Amino acid sequence: MTTQPISDTIGRDLLASVVVFLVALPLCMGIAIASGMPPTAGIITGIIGGLVVGSIAGSPLQVSGPAAGLSVLVLQFVQANGVEMLGVVVLFAGLMQFAAGTFKLGQWFRAVSPAVIHGMLAGIGVLILVAQFHVMLDGKPIGTGIQNLLGMPGALMAAIEAGDHRLQAGGIGLLTILVIIGWSYAPKSWRVMPAPLVGVIVAVLAAFLLGLTDITYVKVPDNIWSTVALPTPDNLMRIFEAPILIGAISIAFIASAETLLCATAVDQMHSGPRTKYDKELTAQGVGNTLCGLLGVLPMTGVIVRSGANVEAGAVTRASAILHGAWLLLFASAIPFTLNYIPISALAAVLVYTGYKLAYPKIVPTLMKYGRSEVAIYFITIATIVATNLLAGVVTGLVLSLLKLLYAFSHLEVRTVEDPANNRVDVHLKGAATLIRLPLLASELEQLKPNSNVHIHIGDLDYIDHACIDLLTNWDRQHKISGGSLDIEWDGLTQKYQNRSSLKARAEATGR
Repeated sequence: MTTQPISDTIGRDLLASVVVFLVALPLCMGIAIASGMPPTAGIITGIIGGLVVGSIAGSPLQVSGPAAGLSVLVLQFVQANGVEMLGVVVLFAGLMQFAAGTFKLGQWFRAVSPAVIHGMLAGIGVLILVAQFHVMLDGKPIGTGIQNLLGMPGALMAAIEAGDHRLQAGGIGLLTILVIIGWSYAPKSWRVMPAPLVGVIVAVLAAFLLGLTDITYVKVPDNIWSTVALPTPDNLMRIFEAPILIGAISIAFIASAETLLCATAVDQMHSGPRTKYDKELTAQGVGNTLCGLLGVLPMTGVIVRSGANVEAGAVTRASAILHGAWLLLFASAIPFTLNYIPISALAAVLVYTGYKLAYPKIVPTLMKYGRSEVAIYFITIATIVATNLLAGVVTGLVLSLLKLLYAFSHLEVRTVEDPANNRVDVHLKGAATLIRLPLLASELEQLKPNSNVHIHIGDLDYIDHACIDLLTNWDRQHKISGGSLDIEWDGLTQKYQNRSSLKARAEATGR
């Protein structure tokens, strides 16, 4: 592939980088606050995602940074184990990702069922929405997802009855959401400015003009690097404790799955170079290792920023790198401007983000693959909201495996006898595999020795070599007994060969 001279692309990449920077700035801060961390922890992660990961990523147009999808997991971990342990789990999660990419395991993360992935994202969306609703009212999340959900009406009524700063903060949050929604109807030329940033700017102006001094505002230190906290040797040794190790594995798995899902989506948005999944996973590992060393938020590839990057006309990885440079320049030169942002405005951005994640737009697509996929999707969401993110994902994975086992072990054999013509029709449906070979053999043995047997394979999804051998041997024996067998041998063999060739192509692609 011919590489375009930088002079031909720098203009488009420069414009795209500014757009992505404007999208990333409010999200970096909002996600950090939602994760129980200072806003600068999100900004530093965004800087690393741009300058470091953007330089070595396997998906050139994907933009990495703190992700709403990990905020719930990080918040739960910080509440249970303390802020000082976050750097440790992010560090080891990054090392796991780096090892997985080095050993070419990137494709395996893509093998997770879409129902589980979308269920995970939707469950995360619900948790973000119900938690940030309380923050939008200048409060704090109550506890679990269910507690936050059930507490929403009470929190709103309390704010209305009191009429204090909570109601003012809620009004600023509502205004932010209305501006974000309304911005989609603005002239296309105006929409170069991302909706979340416009919403936050309007919120800042409204809070200033109305003199809302009692609501809570963002607090950012003059030196953004003052929040950096290197892991201590004692904390590093705690990685072998079960909660810490599980936290690291959870972040590594979910960050990798979300990143590679995002990369696949980005590939569908443009016609440039395709994603190198193992290289992308390795780059994410490097980025999260650095984030862990600095004690800031973990990162993933983020679809909101990546989509904005592609839509703004980015051509090369320079746009992702430059967006990190703009974050660094802004946060280093004029961090004091961030102190004018109401916390409720950033919470409102995440409430809207959570709504978009939670909205079940994927259900019609999943329905094409059967009701079981839709069931797995909703069960994953319900488990995440009722318990926690890890339990929900594990439940979804287990259900997907059980469905796979059922699909490859379920075989229906239906016989229809026609005594007048000495004919027996045998209808096979499902998967004829070694697991169900005894059932198929038992049904064949019950047929009359001298009957004319017709086996129908139209509803057969799969057949393995063992069952083909069984039918071949039974055909030979049945003819000796005076009967006949009519079966579409070419079609039967073709089903086996098609599956084998698909498997071979999949393995070749995986390499």
